[in-house]
Amino acid sequence: MLIDTHCHLDFPDFAPERDAVVARAKAAGVARMITISTFVSRFDLYREIAEAYDNVWFTIGTHPHQAHEEPEVSVDDLVRLSQHPRCIGLGEAGLDYHYDKAPRDTAARVFRTHIAAARETGLPLVIHARDADDDVATILRDEMGKGAFKALLHCFTASRMLAETGLELGLYVSFSGVVTFKNSEELRAIAKDVPLERILVETDAPFLAPVPYRGKRNEPAYVASTAGVLAQVKGISADDMARATTQNALRLFSKMPPLAP
Repeated sequence: MLIDTHCHLDFPDFAPERDAVVARAKAAGVARMITISTFVSRFDLYREIAEAYDNVWFTIGTHPHQAHEEPEVSVDDLVRLSQHPRCIGLGEAGLDYHYDKAPRDTAARVFRTHIAAARETGLPLVIHARDADDDVATILRDEMGKGAFKALLHCFTASRMLAETGLELGLYVSFSGVVTFKNSEELRAIAKDVPLERILVETDAPFLAPVPYRGKRNEPAYVASTAGVLAQVKGISADDMARATTQNALRLFSKMPPLAP
């Protein structure tokens, strides 16, 4: 069984057929899905989706693209909302210098707010990092020096330096369908060196469908293709990769109960 640790079931792409998407994931061996917040203001929608399915959980946080739209969300706000029993993490938050949709100083401040909430709650922070490796690494080192917190580098496509920094600080590294792309040799080389006990798998659906679905709308059922490529990269069986990544997800997102035998 697999866990898709990052998808966006609230996105309009899924609204007309969310029941079918969740059913297909279950049929494909995806035991659980975590639908990830991009706006704190959409909390009620995330909650409703997670409450509608026994295998869906959610996070709460502000995506760096929207940091300037929710700059005043406080640590107290995040802590309070995260107390919902099906809310198991914070974010996604971080820095994105590729699109630069929010002022960088605002995004950094919002990122640090989410780290503080992760530290206070003990819940893991889902980190978005794109073309901002140096600043993300600096913030992570600085904040970890103030007190430990749990986190993962989601949809990892960054440098080996950022992967090594994250691992050194105790973070997990999550790979999406990008690792299956033909031109992702360097990313697969990084994945090979990430310890098996720190690897997670995700879809980031509806984006970044893995081979052989590339070009189509992504969905949680396709996470098995990403896990299969990671298994090949690590030289282990698909079953062993599924077992390891599921154990890792349950260890990191520890507010989720264990899977039934």
